[in-house]
Amino acid sequence: MSALADPVSCRAGCAACCIAPSIASPIPGMPHGKPAGIPCVQLDDDLRCRLFGRPERPAFCASLRPSEDMCGIDRSDALARLSALEALTLPDPPLRHDPKPL
Repeated sequence: MSALADPVSCRAGCAACCIAPSIASPIPGMPHGKPAGIPCVQLDDDLRCRLFGRPERPAFCASLRPSEDMCGIDRSDALARLSALEALTLPDPPLRHDPKPL
């Protein structure tokens, strides 16, 4: 594991991992999941997860572990890094076939 991937503490008031990525599984209050860039409805006023440690918390959320690779140097960096990762992991759009007349 590189030095950048070493675990770090979750940054208070950040919530980048609850905003930047899309979440495909249902979340209480968001039955169809969460689009990228939209804050999760389970964030409280202090940007903390109301579902943390509860069984209703999506597996995707529970799998996230703070690291320098993901969190960067501050909240802005974390949002940028996670948004870039979201864009890199989008499925390729279907190929569009435009038949050309002969």
